[in-house]
Amino acid sequence: MAEIATEVAESKTSLTSDLLAEDVAVAVSLASPYAAENAAESADFIPIAQSTSLSFRTYEAIKRGLDFTVAAFLLVMLLPVWCAAALLVRLTSPGPVLFRQVRSGIHGTRFVCLKFRTMVADAEQRRDHLLLINEMTGPVFKVKRDPRITWVGAVLRKTSIDELPQLVNVLLGEMSLVGPRPPLPSEVERYTPMQRQRLLVKPGLTCLWQISGRNLIDFDRWVELDIEYVRRRGLLLDLAILVQTIPAVVTGRGAV
Repeated sequence: MAEIATEVAESKTSLTSDLLAEDVAVAVSLASPYAAENAAESADFIPIAQSTSLSFRTYEAIKRGLDFTVAAFLLVMLLPVWCAAALLVRLTSPGPVLFRQVRSGIHGTRFVCLKFRTMVADAEQRRDHLLLINEMTGPVFKVKRDPRITWVGAVLRKTSIDELPQLVNVLLGEMSLVGPRPPLPSEVERYTPMQRQRLLVKPGLTCLWQISGRNLIDFDRWVELDIEYVRRRGLLLDLAILVQTIPAVVTGRGAV
């Protein structure tokens, strides 16, 4: 854990300079949608109408307030589910209850992302042996029948309960309720300038990808949906995504 904390502390500004150097025009345009006309033209950036008439700063303030309030409420209301999941993980396989993994957040800033452990304790060490059966295109790794997943882990993943601990990341301001999923730093290193636009906003628990089929769509389409969110983000779109996430979670469509 000390090594992870050190890595996070030393990487607070990791990738930020690269992002700004390659996508400064895009970053300016997205950071202030109403000042986009003052930014330099970018071949990768196509302005899309905002989904809210609120000013950008007001939207960000409301979004943060919504994140904190909903995350705190869900943590309290879902405490029995949290306890049951933790107990099942502890009793059915050796290893810690929580899986801690360094992920890339806004502008590439790294943080420790939390999940209930759904795999065997040495899953990370086994990952390289499974690269040949990767079923996802691009720099991400996904396998539907991953042999490292425990039977409890399969249930937690299907119901998305494994991601409940990320509500703590939301409370800490490292993540948002709505935003692109946080990638691994090793994946970000392989991103194109276009794909790095995913890092221009805070990562989230759900986004357009989750309500569009999740792992049923390929990486290129996944990135397109994330960038579409980055360009259109607003309060109404966030609320629409949150509402549509409920049936997506209940049906488990695209969950691996």
